[in-house]
Amino acid sequence: MKFFIDTANLDQIKEAHDLGILDGVTTNPSLMAKEGITGNENVIKHYKAICDIVEDNVSAEVIATTYDEIIKEGEALAALNPKIVVKVPMIKDGVKAIKYFSSKGIKTNCTLIFSAGQALLAAKAGATYVSPFLGRLDDISSDGLVLIEDIRTIFDNYGYETQILAASIRGPLHIVNCAKLGADVITAPLAAIVGLLKHPLTDSGLATFLADHAKAAGK
Repeated sequence: MKFFIDTANLDQIKEAHDLGILDGVTTNPSLMAKEGITGNENVIKHYKAICDIVEDNVSAEVIATTYDEIIKEGEALAALNPKIVVKVPMIKDGVKAIKYFSSKGIKTNCTLIFSAGQALLAAKAGATYVSPFLGRLDDISSDGLVLIEDIRTIFDNYGYETQILAASIRGPLHIVNCAKLGADVITAPLAAIVGLLKHPLTDSGLATFLADHAKAAGK
């Protein structure tokens, strides 16, 4: 399973990269704004800085919601760097744009997926990734993991090459459960990824080992 980090913070991206497990980055206008990145020129510059850190897979989201504007904006983003994946919303014009991008060899990430039917349409159009939002479904008392399972079944039934990119990850357990269900990718905040490192028995076991070593060394 690929690990993407969901942020526009360069320090966090570098930290995840240095950990040795980072396969890509997803970001969006809200995450850019959170880092104080405003204005088209600054946003473009920031995408380039992210591409300088990671080996591949930098999802850059279009703001447009009409077909022609999505194409125009998406092609401009894709031209920035071969690592760019154009992030397109799950709307009618978005699906049409994904079909166009697919025909041009431009990688796409269909975002804001909340149903298996939406994922099926995006896959039919040739999306590279579909991004079902687990946490937001959980927030309305709907099990986001069931959606991952349903999409996996449908894609396997028909041999779709579109990858399931589990998004809106809220913690380490989401990541583990997505891995069990066969998600191809997760994108998560750094805290959720680093949380996989932690276990109280690891902490107590290491403390015992270090204490025993100190005794053996006469310290």
